This record gives sequence, structure tokens and C-alpha cells, in this order.
Amino acid sequence: MVNLKASVWRGRKIGLMGGSFNPAHQGHLMISHQALLHLKLDEVWWLVSPQNPLKSKTGMAPEENRLEAACLVAKDRRIKPMLLESALGTQFTADTLATLTRACPTAHFVWLMGADNMVQFSRWRNWENILHTVPIAVFGRPQYSLGAMTSMVAKRYSAYRVQASAASQLASAQPPAWTFIHYRHDPISATQLREAQPASASPAP
Repeated sequence: MVNLKASVWRGRKIGLMGGSFNPAHQGHLMISHQALLHLKLDEVWWLVSPQNPLKSKTGMAPEENRLEAACLVAKDRRIKPMLLESALGTQFTADTLATLTRACPTAHFVWLMGADNMVQFSRWRNWENILHTVPIAVFGRPQYSLGAMTSMVAKRYSAYRVQASAASQLASAQPPAWTFIHYRHDPISATQLREAQPASASPAP
């Protein structure tokens, strides 16, 4: 469990990527590396969710297994998979961020997500609270980028968009603030990885 003592993270720029990580894959790793590069982050935390409220429990591996697999994929001391939401007792991103920013008020957190999540972001509980709690970086994904940039959320908050050329300043920006990062796409997804496993295999960690 990460030490949430405020003084430990004072002034640090930390990317937060939530998700089931069922399983973690190279797509997660690519976004993390792009975030470290473009946003000039000190590290990225992978918040392995106990259960994504928008996803089915069917085929969901135990969170300890998903954490273990995520640690094997990360292979970078700056990328830290963790069961933070289980430790905090939170289920929804808005609650997790509210608790985290209260605990570490001098850290600079940025929420990281793929364009596919931006498309459905308005379905998230208290999504506007999220936008007003931390800056957000959205990363392009095949077939979703256009939808993300024309989504209701992108249109409503267009005045708060930070151009990609200034993304290195995002972590220090006053929310609401968001940016869209284009990068070389990795089309792999957790669903494809699970479906590629033999039928007799155990559920993917």
C-alpha cells in the first residue's frame, strides 16, 4: 500500500490510471510512458479497481491476481500498480480522487484515460466533480478519438482544454483543465487478450 503521508508527495506530479486491469497489457504501458513523457510526470499509479461499476463481474479475476499481473507488465519503477481503492474503501473515481487529494493536498495529480473512456465519461458518477478535482489527460485510441473530441464533455469543457504543446504544464493547472494527446496507437485491449486464451485456461489474472 502506498504511503499517503502528505509530506512524502509534496510537489510530486503523479498520473492516476484507474481500471480493472483484467489483465494489464502493453496499451496501459504505452499510455503510462506517453504520460510520463508529455506531462513530465514523476510517476504513474495504476489503480487496480476491485470492480468497475460499468463492467460485468463475469470473467473478472480476483484483484490480487490482477495486481500481480500488472506488476509484471509495468517493469518500470515509475509505474506503480496498487490496490488503493480497496485500501481507501472507495468504489467510484470521484470519491477516490476526493479522498486522495484531501490526504495529499500538495501533490499534483492528473487523471489519465483513453479516448474510449472520454466517450462514456458522462456516465461516470459525479463526473463533473472529477473534472473539478484534478486535471485530466486523454490519450487517443483507434476508433474512439473522434468520438472523444466531439463528445458532450469535450464540447462543454472546450474552454478548459490545454493544447498538447503545453501538456507539460497540465499537472500544475487549476482544474477544470484537460488535454488530448495523440500518439502511436496500440490496438490491443484486455478483452482481446482474454478472448485469445484457450477455453480450458484459467481466467486471466
